[in-house]
Parts: sequence; C-alpha cells; structure tokens
Amino acid sequence: MTTPTTPTTPTTYPRVTHARVLHAEWHKLWTVRSTWATLLATVALVLGVGVLMGATYTSGGGDADVDTVVLTLYGSQLGAVSLAVLGILLTAGEYATGLARATFTAVPRRLPVLWAKAAAYTAAVLPLSLATALLTFTVAQVFLDDTDQAASLTDDGVLTALAGNAAGGTLLGLVALGLGAALRSVPGALGAFIGGVLVLPQVLATLPYAWVETAVRHFPVQAAGALGTATPAPGAPTPGAALLTLLLWAAAALAVPALSLRRRDV
Repeated sequence: MTTPTTPTTPTTYPRVTHARVLHAEWHKLWTVRSTWATLLATVALVLGVGVLMGATYTSGGGDADVDTVVLTLYGSQLGAVSLAVLGILLTAGEYATGLARATFTAVPRRLPVLWAKAAAYTAAVLPLSLATALLTFTVAQVFLDDTDQAASLTDDGVLTALAGNAAGGTLLGLVALGLGAALRSVPGALGAFIGGVLVLPQVLATLPYAWVETAVRHFPVQAAGALGTATPAPGAPTPGAALLTLLLWAAAALAVPALSLRRRDV
C-alpha cells in the first residue's frame, strides 16, 4: 500500500522589473547613514558659506564684480564635493562591502541597477540642491540688503542661475557616480574625481594656448560654473550649452560602467 502524497505548489517569486529595481535602489539609498551625512553636510556647507559671505560683504570690496548668485552660493563648490562622495559611495561602496554580488544576483541583467542608482540619486539630490540654493540666496540677501549685491528672486537670470546651480551640482555627482561604478573602488574614484574633474582643468588653464583655454571651459566644473551664473562671463558657454556639456559628461561617465557591466564579472 502506498501513501498518497500531497502535490506541492512551486514557489513563485516577483518578476524583476525596472520599477522594482528602482524601488529597491531608492530604499537602499535612504537606509545608509552616509546618505544622510553627505546630504546634511552639503546643506550645511552651502548655507553656512552663503550666510558668511552675506554677513561679511561690504560694498565696493574685492567681490564687488562677482555675480550675485555666484557670491551667495560659493559654498556650492564644497557642496559639490560632498555630493560627489555620495555618488561614489552609492556605486563603488557596494563593491567595497560585497553587496554588489547580492544585487547583481537578484538582477542578472545588471544594467537596470546602474540606471536605477542614477535615477534614485537624481531624484534625491536635485530637489534638495534647488531648495538649498533658494534658501541660501534668500537668507544671504537679508545681509546684502543696502549693498551693491542686493538682488531678488525676480531679477533677470536669478532663478535660472539658482536652478542651474542645482542642476550643475547634481550632474557633477552623476559623473562621480559613474566613476565609482567604473572603477569599483571608493579611493580610486575619489582620486579620479579630484584629480581629473577638479584639478586637471586648473592645470590645463595655465597653458598658453587659446584652444586649451576654450576646451577647459567645457570641462564639467567649468560648465557647472557657467550654468549657475546670472550674468554669464565673456567667452563662457551659454546656460544651454553648459547644460548640454554637463549632460554629455554625465552620459559618458555612465556609459563606461554600462559597457563594463556587460563584459566583466562582479
């Protein structure tokens, strides 16, 4: 006599979709302390330097010819470094902890993970950067009232420059995110970002060649600077050209790890 067996129901797992990958990356982004630390540091640096510049400014001083938006958002240069660190930790950090192996086991096609990380980073950083720029400009103008740097949000080019400053910082962070995914090393990506994105254009700018000077204006940091200026400097790219330049740099930085993910093991 044989005992009848109960048929077992095969276990089913949720299908991996772009929306689910994006949701997972968004959740991971906000569950690590480094995200909160770098974002809070960015806000503190931009706002703190903006208040300092406004409180210490005197009419006719050495910064009298500086664009008002640039003057109040000097701290965004430091904030961009903090955002770059966040981008690098988001990608290279997973290779350092070994989490990348689990991630790519769950998403064997790999590329959706990279796109989801870039989308989650942009969705978190861009609104925060814009809000920080608006707040910093408004607070700094409280101190700059009755000076030759007094301005308002309704002045020509101010809102566009503030939005450009936020977009520039976000796209610089995406370049760093791409470097982290390509190099798979936090120290290596940090070195590449500082050396290749921040320092190299400054070195090249000292060369006595007109074509080098023109090329340097289209490097990422220089394009971000042109994007966040209410009064463009002579010879600088227009805001549209600067935005296009940064988009191309970010796309190139993400294309390299995209090709690498298709060819290399994790």
